[in-house]
Amino acid sequence: MPVVVQHLTQPSDQDRQDLLKIYADAPDWLLAPFAEAGELIERGLAEGRLFTGRFNDRLLGAAWIERDGDAWRLSRLCVRQVTRGRGVARRLLEEAQRLAVLQGAALRLTAPDGKHEAAVFAEHLGLTLETT
Repeated sequence: MPVVVQHLTQPSDQDRQDLLKIYADAPDWLLAPFAEAGELIERGLAEGRLFTGRFNDRLLGAAWIERDGDAWRLSRLCVRQVTRGRGVARRLLEEAQRLAVLQGAALRLTAPDGKHEAAVFAEHLGLTLETT
């Protein structure tokens, strides 16, 4: 089964548990300015920014997407440690890019300045990294 990408608006209790597991392995800079993953998740849900990758009814990855006219900014991309390297992040990015193009927008990957791992990841996927 492929990873199904969805804009998560009404999470189940299991979805919330999965999101906490996803962001439990995230570096502090990815959570900032939030003190903990639960705050980031609740804000992302409240603002309609949370997109997720689901496989076999479980969330394996998540990202925020901010839609701003002709540009969509994808940030806070994180995949559960145990499933990294299996294409979940790539699938999230590909679907976000497809949806952005349908809306006449370009997708940009964003991360704080100086985050080498984000720059390497963007280059690996052929995307430009926009730093904040």
